[in-house]
Amino acid sequence: MPERTDFFTSNTQEIETQLQALQPPQGELHLRFYVPSYEEFALPATGVREVMLQCPEEFTPIPNTSPLLLGTINLRGQIIWVADLGQFLGSPTPLNINKPEISVIAIEDEETILGLAIERLSEMQWLDIQQLQLSTNIPDQIAPYVQGEWIFGVEPKKVVRLLDHEAILRSARWAA
Repeated sequence: MPERTDFFTSNTQEIETQLQALQPPQGELHLRFYVPSYEEFALPATGVREVMLQCPEEFTPIPNTSPLLLGTINLRGQIIWVADLGQFLGSPTPLNINKPEISVIAIEDEETILGLAIERLSEMQWLDIQQLQLSTNIPDQIAPYVQGEWIFGVEPKKVVRLLDHEAILRSARWAA
């Protein structure tokens, strides 16, 4: 009878993979996404009310408001403001609103809700807060809104900055 040692090896690897999938996740759940300058950011899932795709025609522009605001939308009977997050964070690249749908992240704290228009969603991921590093070369205009950053890989390094949704909601920049 021929020996089949690969049977035991592959079976063991499969079992280990399944066991790893059953392990509790490390860290906290975060939503990763990109702004038009293709910088990647994350928000804690606890601060995200929902993620939606909106047609730009559904934004109601409001005159004499901050240029950061794209307008308002009706979210199940509640009117909320939608802002260009990239522009809010000082990105030189404005959000392209000449496309069929725009990704909007509705963030909330207490009774306040704000829609953040972004370039594209990345993924939901469990990220370890213990691995969060202080940001070293961060522009001054976004420093109040960034809690730190995760660095993935060696070369090229992938940086994901964690945003503080409460600081964004309470920013005085919305009145500008």
